[in-house]
Amino acid sequence: MSYADDEPLEHTLLVVREVSVYKIAPRGSSGGYKCGEWLQSDKIWTGRLRVISLNDMCEVRLEDSNTGELFAACPVMPGKRDVTVENVVDSSRYFVLRIDDGRGKHAFIGLGFAERNEAFDFNVALSDHEKYVKREAEKEEARGSTKDETLSQPSLDLRLKEGETIRINVKTKPTSGTGMLSGATGPTNVISSTGRMKAPLAPPPGGGRIRSPLPPPPNDNKSVRTSPVSSGTAFASSLGSVHDPAKSWDSGTSADPFSDLSQLEKNLPSTTKPGGSRNGNAAGGWAAF
Repeated sequence: MSYADDEPLEHTLLVVREVSVYKIAPRGSSGGYKCGEWLQSDKIWTGRLRVISLNDMCEVRLEDSNTGELFAACPVMPGKRDVTVENVVDSSRYFVLRIDDGRGKHAFIGLGFAERNEAFDFNVALSDHEKYVKREAEKEEARGSTKDETLSQPSLDLRLKEGETIRINVKTKPTSGTGMLSGATGPTNVISSTGRMKAPLAPPPGGGRIRSPLPPPPNDNKSVRTSPVSSGTAFASSLGSVHDPAKSWDSGTSADPFSDLSQLEKNLPSTTKPGGSRNGNAAGGWAAF
């Protein structure tokens, strides 16, 4: 058994708890039905109303409020709402339904709602179902036309035939000195491939400064540091001769280095008087030094 053989699924669009059904006289003129002509004694039934969607068809069912037993049904076919559900000309709460017993017999009854909003919801439910059926029909039509166009057009065979090949040219970018270390390769990388001058790399912190020489140590004698090398060498040799203990022991003299100052006096710088004569006096030499 397939789903197509089963009954269509029911979808409830609206439920009204209490409505009234009236026995009405046949239409006397082409002007339409008037609920003002219906008498209170013409009310024949009171119960629940449900609007059911059955695929393309909509059905208005009048059922017992307690047991749910069906009292009457009004099928609304697509595009025939005005024939099966008709508004009265003198009220917005009353309608005329064309009921069918399913065996080909039909009758017209009056339907009344207690509130205006319930009658409004009844109209909206029927209108929404009509719009839904229309949209589905348009979709089916568009789907069918697309299918026909697909069948009419031959399918394209994009497969490679035997012996055919595909060649792909991949463009490689030229290696230009645009990297971070490009400036270190040589002076030619100063100008980039775009013709613009590159900014040179900044020097390291403190790299362009010339450090000042260290300050001289305290108690430094400039005269000693600026004296000629020869004088210092002679002075060191004289001290070496004075302080040589081997010579003092061999000569048999005293080991005191300051006992004989004759060698030291010879090595001292000489001083000349204004007359140009050299003063050989040791005291004069010491005073000049």
